[in-house]
Amino acid sequence: MIDSKTTARTGTRTGTRTGAGSAALISAALALALTAGKAEAQDRGEVGGQEQCYGIAKAGQNDCANTAGTHICAGQSTVDFDRGEWKLVAAGSCRRLGGKLQGFQGVGQPEES
Repeated sequence: MIDSKTTARTGTRTGTRTGAGSAALISAALALALTAGKAEAQDRGEVGGQEQCYGIAKAGQNDCANTAGTHICAGQSTVDFDRGEWKLVAAGSCRRLGGKLQGFQGVGQPEES
């Protein structure tokens, strides 16, 4: 549907689309909100029901880059339980495994179960 108006000065018609334009705007706003929420979850280290758990990876068993920036690939850690190395674990299980959700000072080790 187009609402048309004739301007008095020039005699030209201007129009604005309603309905389709509003739907597109709402869709764009919703997509932006969903993307922002997903990015926030990734910033917290949560991805697909998993979380990054620091301090539990054994040497050569890390999942990706470390916090120190000395490498950017999985499997490149050189020390067991390094504070800056992480593994993906099921969401909510990191602390039970003896790890932390962010890099930390020192070396961590899982508690014996």
